[in-house]
Amino acid sequence: MSRDFPHLIYRLVEPDCWAEAMRNGVYKGAEHDLRDGFIHFSTAEQLPGTLDKHYANFDRLALVEVALSDLDDAVKWEKSRGDDLFPHLYADLPMLAVSSLRLIRRSDDGSWTLPSEIFE
Repeated sequence: MSRDFPHLIYRLVEPDCWAEAMRNGVYKGAEHDLRDGFIHFSTAEQLPGTLDKHYANFDRLALVEVALSDLDDAVKWEKSRGDDLFPHLYADLPMLAVSSLRLIRRSDDGSWTLPSEIFE
């Protein structure tokens, strides 16, 4: 059975950590990525749940957009939260693979403000 996967995937990163990755030219992942052996990504539809579950204590984050075609076969779709398939990168993320970077923040009501164009 085949499944159509989105062309774009997303990574949420603390802005200071992303600035360091930009200086190094590669993102190696956060502590939990290093522990798990892969870099966690989400689809656009999975982002709200990922924000709620893993980023409750943050007010600002970098939202990194990556085209799957730039990662070759290093991405594996694996079951995670709610048996949903999540993209996991089994390699470092080179800066050249990043198609866009946005800073996101919480709204006045405490909810995250995500760019509407990622859901199109």
